[in-house]
Amino acid sequence: MTSLANWGHPVREYKRVWPQVYRAALFELDANKVSDRIAQAETALVERARELFGSAGDNIEEEQAVDDAMYALHALRSALQCRANSKNTSEDLAA
Repeated sequence: MTSLANWGHPVREYKRVWPQVYRAALFELDANKVSDRIAQAETALVERARELFGSAGDNIEEEQAVDDAMYALHALRSALQCRANSKNTSEDLAA
């Protein structure tokens, strides 16, 4: 699993990192890497949400973007699990 530090920013700069890591998860083509990408994006999003919670000011737009991204990653993970389950069921039926 690749750490967030490998994205070219100190790990504590989640404001800059989460959009990159999120897009990488959404557009990962290698099926063997998708789960790791999703986990990395979720980590970055959770950390950014914590930063936003503790910060002063009006961050409603970014808070909503973080929430939307988490929802999309959850949907992606669920779709991949359904696809894997469907593939396994099809293979069992063919055997």
